[in-house]
This record gives sequence, structure tokens and C-alpha cells, in this order.
Amino acid sequence: MKRCDTVVDLCTGTGIVAILLSGKTDAKKIIGIEIQEESAEMARRSVKMNSLQDRVEILNEDLKNLKHVIGAGIVDTVTVNPPYMKAGSAIINEVNSLTIARHEVCCTLEDVIKEAARILKINGEFFMVHKPERLVDIFCTMRKYKIEPKRIRFVHPSFGKPANIVLVEGVRDGKEFLKFEKPLYVYENGEYTDEIYEIYEKEIEKKMEES
Repeated sequence: MKRCDTVVDLCTGTGIVAILLSGKTDAKKIIGIEIQEESAEMARRSVKMNSLQDRVEILNEDLKNLKHVIGAGIVDTVTVNPPYMKAGSAIINEVNSLTIARHEVCCTLEDVIKEAARILKINGEFFMVHKPERLVDIFCTMRKYKIEPKRIRFVHPSFGKPANIVLVEGVRDGKEFLKFEKPLYVYENGEYTDEIYEIYEKEIEKKMEES
């Protein structure tokens, strides 16, 4: 991400991704969108505690109404970790904050991708964390709204176990070409894998340099 970029993190929750992006990128402005008031307020407190008010903004908004807040075609990058469970795929006894975070109660996969496509610039980047079993839905919906899938990576809890997370990157109005990255394994023999340690070490080194 470039220094002048604007990033929007949809379904930001308590703002973890937005705050991490402020440390890992040079993006000028990062906007987190969260429908749940309590989560949005927690995110705002985290932003303030980390003295990031000049770069990170948290909006308590329904992404389906975002057109009143963010114009079309002005965002460089969209990130999102949306509710994974498809509407109607499970019995919901009580609608609470956890249910909203996990199930498509307030927004669907299509709502998320449609809004991302609206606010992204041409050639703007789209990054999503989701479940592998929703991959067909993800790709079909991305193409429907002209976000071309470009890279995919499966995340496995450990060697020999099936992937439980998929990372997807797309480009608004991008050309057709899909690259499969090597799988990412989190644990080996009960310990983090070397790659996971490397990811954490890079983050620690960067924090030490900044301090």
C-alpha cells in the first residue's frame, strides 16, 4: 500500500485489522466500518489508546448504507473478515453480538462484495478472509461485481488437517489470472510453524524499530 492510499476495513469488529494495517502499511487513511455500536466503541478506544486518531477512523455504520458516507470509486484497498455462516444454514436461537459476527444476519457475502466493488477505484485491491467451503460463492459473487480473483491461499491448522481458512485477493476490473499460493500451516507438533514464527518476528522487529 502506498503512503497516500485510503483503506476501508468492512466488518471491522473491534478494529484489530484496522490497527494492524496502520502498523504494517504506510496507508494515509484507514476507515473501519462496524454495524454493532458496542464493538465500534471498543475499536475507537483501541485507536485512541494507540494514538492513531490521525490515521484510523471507526464508523458505526451499516455497510449497506455506506453510500451516504463513502463515495463510489475513491478507495484504494478494501479488507474484510465477514460473517462466515450463510443465512439459513444453521438454527439461530438468539440474535446477539456473537451471532451477528458469525452469521449473515445483518449482511450477506453479496452485500459485502457489492459494497467493496462500489467504493473501490479501478484496479483497487480487495482482500478477504473466509471459509473454504464458501469459495464457489465468493468467486461467483466477486466476478458478478467485477472484482477479479487474483490470488488464493489456504490456511491449515496443522499438517494433515484440511484448511479451515482461505485468504482471497481480488482486483477491481482486473484481468483474468488466478495464482495459488503455497498453503500456510499454523501448528506443527503443537508449536507454531517456522513461517508463523517468522511472521510474528517480523512484527516484533518492526515494533522495536519504531520504539
